[in-house]
Amino acid sequence: MDKIQINGGKKLYGEVTISGAKNAALPLIASAILVNGKTSFSNVPDLMDIKSIKLLLEDLGATCKSSNGYLEVDGSNIHKIEAEYDLVRKMRASILVLGPLVARFGHAKVSMPGGCAIGARPVNMHLSGLEALGAEISMDHGYIEAKANRLVGNEIYFDTPTVTGTENLMMAASLAKGTSILRNAAREPEIVSLADALNKMGAQIHGAGTAIITIEGVKSLSSSSEITIIPDRIETGTFMVAAAATGGDVFIKNCEPDHLSSIINKLKATGAEIRTYQNAIRVTGKECIHSVDIKTVPYPGFPTDMQAQFMALMTIADGNSVIHESIFENRFIHANELLRLGADISISNGNLAMVRGVKKLQGAPVMASDLRASASLVIAGLVAEGTTAISRVYHMDRGYEAIEKKFSQLDADIIRIK
Repeated sequence: MDKIQINGGKKLYGEVTISGAKNAALPLIASAILVNGKTSFSNVPDLMDIKSIKLLLEDLGATCKSSNGYLEVDGSNIHKIEAEYDLVRKMRASILVLGPLVARFGHAKVSMPGGCAIGARPVNMHLSGLEALGAEISMDHGYIEAKANRLVGNEIYFDTPTVTGTENLMMAASLAKGTSILRNAAREPEIVSLADALNKMGAQIHGAGTAIITIEGVKSLSSSSEITIIPDRIETGTFMVAAAATGGDVFIKNCEPDHLSSIINKLKATGAEIRTYQNAIRVTGKECIHSVDIKTVPYPGFPTDMQAQFMALMTIADGNSVIHESIFENRFIHANELLRLGADISISNGNLAMVRGVKKLQGAPVMASDLRASASLVIAGLVAEGTTAISRVYHMDRGYEAIEKKFSQLDADIIRIK
């Protein structure tokens, strides 16, 4: 099992290029199921989750050809409507094939998804939404089964904004008969990216990026011009925090500053100097890091996927900070590993963390528990004195493309040990 080893204490300097967004690529690749033909994508990141969804689509009968960030999916030969457990268990985003399968074929059978252990993340809003569109839902032996001769448009209200739920139902409603309205929909850039791609395929979707999305169903979708995956805003945020934590000076290319307002504002409050350009951000860290409180909320608020990285930064801040995780339960598992590095953190009520800044962290063996926790441990290892060895980095490989190579380009002393 691979490990990441870091000799900390070096400031990060130089340029880094951000990869395509995992959380945008996964629903886009799933949307290829809706097309009886070829769909092409560019700026596709080389990640374990991308490999997993490609394997899933190939098992359904699609043909996938990929090379150097390009992916072509031919859905004309999809003949299977069952997404099996062995392919779904590795990644929660596998649930995204449910809506497209039932919309195109009138029948889908998908194993209950697996993935990171950061809370229950139930799929009940996906299922109630499909029922509102006329699907008959049943659950048996760990599988979700959905049937409908043809989905019918309806009004759907989400109790809380759900990204994958919005994506799943937006794809399903694209082929439904009549009009569907999604209320209290998620507003993330990845939602807008998916809507734009579906519209290129012939869908009629309006309002993506707002709380109300309207979908006029069409009979079929067709191949479109090449779809470019948007830059990964969480990878961007991770490098921003790492630059600030090490007191470095990093120029981050191929990113979308407009997608990062909440992170930029919080980092500025810590004292970091941030300059934004059309598709780039420069972060210059300072010797003194001010403590800042954060609360994770749906977009455009502070993202839950940046909470762990920001906690690592606060461990070396000049005061106390409170981190309130309001999206997922069990998302403070990384705190115990940060304690091993010398951090001073206490958890209360399961979703509140008090972080008392210390003068320095010390390297130690630590273990990643999920994707974003692994990134927080890398940031902590970069600032710690001595050597930090991070195990279970397969979590990191799900969402960060060659992260150790990118940090090496910024003068970090970091290697992967096979």
